Amino acid sequence: MKVLKFGGSSMGSAESIKKVYNIISDNNEVVHVVVSALGGTTDLLINAARKSAAGSDYSGLLEELYSRHVNTAEELQSGLQKSLLNCFDEKIGLLSNLLKGIELTGELSERSMNIVTGVGEQLSACILHALISGSVLFDSREYIKTVRNGSKNVVDFEITGKLLEGVKKKSSDINIWPGFISRDVNGDDTTLGRGGSDYTAAILAAAFDARILEIWTDVDGFMSGDPRVIRRAYSIEHLTYAEALELSHFGAKVIYPPTIIPVLRKGIPVLIKNTFNPDFSGTLIDNNSSDEKQVIKGVSSIRNIALITLHGSGLVGITGISKRFFSSLAGENINVILISQASSESSITVAVNDEEAENAVKALEYEFEREIRYREVTGITVEKEMAVVAIVGEGMKHTSGMAGRLFRSIGANGINLYAIAQGASELNISFVIKERHLRKALNIIHESFFLTNYRILNIFLSGIGTVGANLLQKIESHSEELMAKERVVLRLVGVSNSKKMIFDEEGLLPAGIPENIGKGEDSSPDKFTEKILELNFANSVFVDCTASADVAAVYEKLLNGNVSVVTANKIASSSSYDSYKKLKDISRINGVKYLFETNVGAGLPLISTINNMVNSGDSIIRIVAVLSGTLNFIVDELGKGNLLSEIIREAMEKGYSEPDPRIDLSGTDVLRKILILVRESGYKIEQEDILKDPFVPEKYLNTANVKEFLEMVRELDEPFAKKIRELNEQKKRLRYVASFEEGKARTGFMVVDSESPLYNLESSNNMVLLWSKYYNEHPMVIKGYGAGADVTAAGVFADIIRVANV
Repeated sequence: MKVLKFGGSSMGSAESIKKVYNIISDNNEVVHVVVSALGGTTDLLINAARKSAAGSDYSGLLEELYSRHVNTAEELQSGLQKSLLNCFDEKIGLLSNLLKGIELTGELSERSMNIVTGVGEQLSACILHALISGSVLFDSREYIKTVRNGSKNVVDFEITGKLLEGVKKKSSDINIWPGFISRDVNGDDTTLGRGGSDYTAAILAAAFDARILEIWTDVDGFMSGDPRVIRRAYSIEHLTYAEALELSHFGAKVIYPPTIIPVLRKGIPVLIKNTFNPDFSGTLIDNNSSDEKQVIKGVSSIRNIALITLHGSGLVGITGISKRFFSSLAGENINVILISQASSESSITVAVNDEEAENAVKALEYEFEREIRYREVTGITVEKEMAVVAIVGEGMKHTSGMAGRLFRSIGANGINLYAIAQGASELNISFVIKERHLRKALNIIHESFFLTNYRILNIFLSGIGTVGANLLQKIESHSEELMAKERVVLRLVGVSNSKKMIFDEEGLLPAGIPENIGKGEDSSPDKFTEKILELNFANSVFVDCTASADVAAVYEKLLNGNVSVVTANKIASSSSYDSYKKLKDISRINGVKYLFETNVGAGLPLISTINNMVNSGDSIIRIVAVLSGTLNFIVDELGKGNLLSEIIREAMEKGYSEPDPRIDLSGTDVLRKILILVRESGYKIEQEDILKDPFVPEKYLNTANVKEFLEMVRELDEPFAKKIRELNEQKKRLRYVASFEEGKARTGFMVVDSESPLYNLESSNNMVLLWSKYYNEHPMVIKGYGAGADVTAAGVFADIIRVANV
């Protein structure tokens, strides 16, 4: 024999009641079925009661109640059974008389409200009884008896148990019970309160020694987290009673904690099933805690929390403080959700519902009035707009490091903890955070403990020009390989260009960005940043593939918001030293990444190599580097006897140079790059500290436009050709380099002989020579293609992966 309970959503319409009928009919054993009212009925009844007490017209609500139940019944069976119509007429007639009495007296007593709110379950039970031929309808009030305990009605299990012993003689294969309702020993109607229908089912299951209690609802069981907040939440296959109680206490609304106590005491399993997905296995709750593969079973939360702290030196070592504290709150019927006390006994902190905070403070101020007056208690502080988060799992007691792992993942994403509680049973770890961080915290925890095979990065890309477009291609083409080899998932959540931005919390398809970006909302760096911070996703990474100063200006705000920054834009890192250092410091303090490997040498591992050398105790003494692929292409072609003006035109045609070649020839880009390398080597340096010798004299750079420049630069063809001929005769070559030595940096031409590694550097390749404490006699040489959208995008992609691998 088993007990089945169907909630309001399962009994919400004729269509759903048909599903209930099919589920019941599929059983081949004796079943006792407990039903809730049709969805929304209880609220309607409460509204009608309040209207009647206020003298307002409630007749429309009664008509709605009657017509809804009649219409539902007619959809289920053509032609209503006389017995069902009699049930409707009787129950709603009695309700109508009661409401008239309430209206006349203007008084809505607890007894009257109990009668009113219990009508819904009686009506739904009548409908199911009429639908299932041969079923027996029981009136729960005749069997479930309550007694008064303070301000509440509680079940008298001794009397209830004796009354239920006689049910077997009257029962059939299918037995229908209205949930929620009961009656006290004086014969007055009572109710079982919140979760009352679940409680009815549990009482019956325990009394009948049922094989199992099935609770049918509109979800697939207990979820690993709230699916409205956690995108990848999944159904939990198995829970112990203790785990289910903890998750329910901290906000999981599948069952109400006290309702399963009767079956817990009897060791009767509880199965949570979905009426609308009956083939799904659901969640089994029992006492079996062995062979559990999942250490943490679920994460749950409660919103609208206030944190109240009583603190003062007068609390230390004084017996009875805690008793007085909690007695004063109990006297006001204030529910304490979480307790945290300093080991020094100098403070006690509790979490309560927001709406109870004011009364809680008044109760504590009254109780500790003398201590406050004599400053033994220095204050009672209240922090609102908080939330409690709990991770639950019996496996924690056998697994070390769970708390460390939890708090490390939370802290790394910039979420502060205001109170922490963990019982000696190690069944759960609870903590309090700001409610605005709840979504982020839940997703961080869920990823850390439930999706441990993968690390998810939420990517926000600014700039979809040549580098950005190449990066999108790499994200699309390498995603599966990245998941398989690195266990990293890149979710492209937002993309912006100079005009528009688009977002998708589930992830944008890279291939669709060029087509869809124009359909997005208006964008600016500030708007894009605000949206990123508003979403507040865990493991967020902002990727800058622009050359915009306005985009670089938002880095500080993003890093302060615990968003990692990966950038190919060298403006921020080559700005003032104080700004550069500030960004580095913020990223370090907040535990996020500020990575800009592609600022120098595109995809070459220059900055990371210098970082590794410095972090290992080495120190950079000297740097000589060819850092411009464009300028090296020009000098390489000059060495072959080609004319400067023609080479510049060729560089423009091949895309090696900027559309305005004067930008490259000014040497400013090279200056910024050596500035960054020197700073990363540990030296404080500004742009104005670097001696800059441009590739061509300033007068050529100051021409009115590119056309004029290309004409005027012909004047340099012969001087450069002459210089190259002289060097060729000496078996030497010209290179445009950036260098740093003895605390000074410069950019300009350098003549090298065949002994120099720079001698054979060809085309648009880069090369960096590093002398250090460890690499003194022979420099470390890093060489490779240092320009181009593809290699730059590859470098940006590599930096993104570095964020995932921290």
